[in-house]
Amino acid sequence: MTSDLSLLALVMQASLVVQLVLLVLVLASVVSWTMIIDRARVLGRARKLADAFEERFWSGGDLSALYKELGQDGRNARGLAAIFRAGFKEYVRMRKAAGVDPMTVLQATERAMRVALSRELDRLESNLAFLATVGSISPYVGLFGTVWGIMQAFHALGNVEQATLALVAPGISEALIATAIGLFAAIPAVVAYNRYTDQVERLSNRYEEFMEEFSTLLQRQGRG
Repeated sequence: MTSDLSLLALVMQASLVVQLVLLVLVLASVVSWTMIIDRARVLGRARKLADAFEERFWSGGDLSALYKELGQDGRNARGLAAIFRAGFKEYVRMRKAAGVDPMTVLQATERAMRVALSRELDRLESNLAFLATVGSISPYVGLFGTVWGIMQAFHALGNVEQATLALVAPGISEALIATAIGLFAAIPAVVAYNRYTDQVERLSNRYEEFMEEFSTLLQRQGRG
């Protein structure tokens, strides 16, 4: 009896629909775990880069020298560095233009930083929507497999003269595996989505605070 109700045996004996549901859920779980690990790496690196850049920025060095360190193309600039580079580049360009008042220069600089901020947030939020989708629909996909399996189990009872628990137990067990796999796929995805969304929001607030401080600094330099 134990052999008949082993996990592998139940999966192999399940109907084609239940097996397809299990396959979809397993694939969704594998992909979501790949994205969970990737987002952990990306967000962790973003925090470290923000710490390093803020330490460099507020060390009192020359902003032009810092801009040159980031390179002309800015391919290696990420996070605060990318926002600073976009803002400072626009600031220098507008300052060189003739007849432009300081307020217009500052507004153009802030717009450039906003565009860079949007790009950075898009990069940080990449794949989070997939985690939310897996977390929200996996239980229902698993429930569909369970309902289908139970329907098949009870339908098979119509072909026997005397229904017993031993006859229906394997079919119900097969069906309940789909719900278990659905929860197995959904729970980590939901936990990761909530955690990473909070981290992205914290980074976003940190970026916006830097933009305000940098704008104030440029405004003071413009008046000077």
